[in-house]
Amino acid sequence: MELTKTDFIQYLNCSESLWLLKNKPKDYPSGEFSLFLQKLIDEGYEVEEQAKKLFPNAFSISEFGTPEDTLRAFAEDNTIFFQAALKTDTGVFARVDILEHLPNNTWHLYEVKSSTSVKKDKKHNHLKDACFQKYVLEQNGLSVSKVSIIHLNKEYVRQGDINPSELLQITEVTEEVQNLYPEVSIEIEQAIYFINQAEIDMTSCSCRLNTRSNHCDSFLLFNANTPQFSIYEIGNIRANKIKELIDNDILEIKDIPSDFKLNNKQILQYESVIQDVPIIAKDRICKVLSSLTFPLHFIDYETYASAVPKIDRVRPHQHIPFQVSIHTMAKDGVITHFEFLADCLELPDKMVEFMEQSTGQTGTFISWHKSFEIGRNKDIIHWIPKYHEYLEYMNSNMFDLEDVFKLDYVDYRFHGSTSIKKVLPVLLPELSYDDLEVQNGTMALDLWGRMVLDKNFNQDKKEVRERLLEYCKLDTWAMVELYNILRKI
Repeated sequence: MELTKTDFIQYLNCSESLWLLKNKPKDYPSGEFSLFLQKLIDEGYEVEEQAKKLFPNAFSISEFGTPEDTLRAFAEDNTIFFQAALKTDTGVFARVDILEHLPNNTWHLYEVKSSTSVKKDKKHNHLKDACFQKYVLEQNGLSVSKVSIIHLNKEYVRQGDINPSELLQITEVTEEVQNLYPEVSIEIEQAIYFINQAEIDMTSCSCRLNTRSNHCDSFLLFNANTPQFSIYEIGNIRANKIKELIDNDILEIKDIPSDFKLNNKQILQYESVIQDVPIIAKDRICKVLSSLTFPLHFIDYETYASAVPKIDRVRPHQHIPFQVSIHTMAKDGVITHFEFLADCLELPDKMVEFMEQSTGQTGTFISWHKSFEIGRNKDIIHWIPKYHEYLEYMNSNMFDLEDVFKLDYVDYRFHGSTSIKKVLPVLLPELSYDDLEVQNGTMALDLWGRMVLDKNFNQDKKEVRERLLEYCKLDTWAMVELYNILRKI
């Protein structure tokens, strides 16, 4: 049975999940292939294309080339290869981004990444990725003496045509890979052994002791006894706490002992479950809302970002606002809606001019997770200094409506989250994103990006614009309605 690098990463995260995918693919939860994942894949290809320009004389093996194709290429008079593919006798398969044959008959392995640094965390360990590739090469008799990660330069700012040697950085990680290699070699061999077992225990998986964000796609299949309001739903609970509870056969929040150590927010969530009501600090909510100055401007940005900057003066992965929705509430309750959607990818000069004309330097700006809007405003100030005064006013007078739901309005039905996508269905089920064509920021980014950048875009642009405006409008209208609920408490 074949084991790829992607398989190996899945094995490290949850071995049982990989076994199920390999041995019983029909039982494996299909899930949705998210736009976010597709965006990461597309950006990876873009960065690879730039990395190839650093090696103009390299030989490009077919993207779907076989190990036999690679061995034939090695026999030719070439020293650098793109997409070399090799496989071990036990079925471990690797396709190497860039491979250089050195004069001493050893090899320099390059891994290309679309991040702005070498990642070493559990979820994205570039060193283990490189170890996997090295393992396959060495099992095929190729001695790897040098290993490097090619990644984006976070300080790069585009000015005119992309210069790959400025856009990218080559970080040598040979020593770190050498130190990690014995451990990873054993893990690879364990992975091959595991996926080739005829049967495994299907009553639980490795993720059982992980936090919710680290659960595999097949978690509920392996852990069918997981209740709806489980311990995994406790906001920001750590893995050691989950282990402690599971060791005591506790899966439901309501079964947690009253003396179990939780932080203040987690205690409120626990109390909400026990009492089966939201825990509301009415006086604090009233006090904070009364401190806001009218008019109230409920504001939300949509932004576009790409690994390789598309326009001048932008860094890798830097967000460029292309859309804004503002619902302005006067003191007498009258509400006016302002909206702007850019026609092309450009710095948001026209958008901010529209915003300033619409709101002026008055009142309080209200957002959800304000650090995002504040961060974008700081970027705009750097790009377009003439809006410094207006955007500084906005940042200094920004209220985060999400903060209310962190400690002052806690409902266990939010599932331990303060995302507006979790709060809204509980408090305002009639305002649903499910009925919209565009349902989240990633969809908005993807659809708008294709509309303005893809020459082969074949959808009706007027209809697409209406869908994007409708989505962003709901974001700010939802805040208005949630504010009204809080005001009536």
